[in-house]
Amino acid sequence: MIDLETAGGGPHDVCEIGWQDVARGRDGRWRVDDQRGALLVNPGRAISADTMAVHHIRDVDVAGAPFWKQIAPSVLRPEGGVVALAAHRAGFEMRYCTPSLTGGARWICTWKCALRLWPDLPRFSNQMLRYQRMPEGLIHELGLPAHRAMPDAYVTAHHLRDMLNEAPLDQLLLWSGEPGLLPRVPSGQDRGKGWDQVSEVALHALAKDRDIDIRFSADTELRRRGELRVAEPASPIQTRLL
Repeated sequence: MIDLETAGGGPHDVCEIGWQDVARGRDGRWRVDDQRGALLVNPGRAISADTMAVHHIRDVDVAGAPFWKQIAPSVLRPEGGVVALAAHRAGFEMRYCTPSLTGGARWICTWKCALRLWPDLPRFSNQMLRYQRMPEGLIHELGLPAHRAMPDAYVTAHHLRDMLNEAPLDQLLLWSGEPGLLPRVPSGQDRGKGWDQVSEVALHALAKDRDIDIRFSADTELRRRGELRVAEPASPIQTRLL
């Protein structure tokens, strides 16, 4: 499980990387183990006030830290390898954890998988999942402060553990390679409705929305109803990432 904090939105703006391993035991069950940590990273530029207000990492904190490309492989490509890397809304981490840094590792997006496995939950942010689900074994203090790399990775690892114990790894990878399947319409006049409650006319309109997850969710419902409309390509699915 990987979590990044950044200085802004540039391609090398990472200022902290955190990790928490999830491993499979001899009994076949997945568990959160003791391998976790965090490293500060020098983003090579000033950290914006907007991002400091979120994670509280200052320029002085990272002044002597290594640069991203110097430190990333040691975390993303650990000795012994990984079956996959994971993050909550993994598309963000994947912007920085490029295939050249990860060795082409596969990715699991715990946000997308939560939509599939726990669709009845009202919200799906990392911290909301934490308090809605209260994962077994999560030590409250280790998951704090929020919006720092290691605590966030630690919390997300508990969601990942439970997902892997509910669904096969390959299924999580498949869901992660697709857009998010939203359980309810997120906005507009049908906001809050399940897709099966939306009229066909409204579904066709939503299938043209600018948001890729809304388009995919509307298309999925249309296909369920037997519509012949073929979903437009959602965006290139990265099969080798990290």
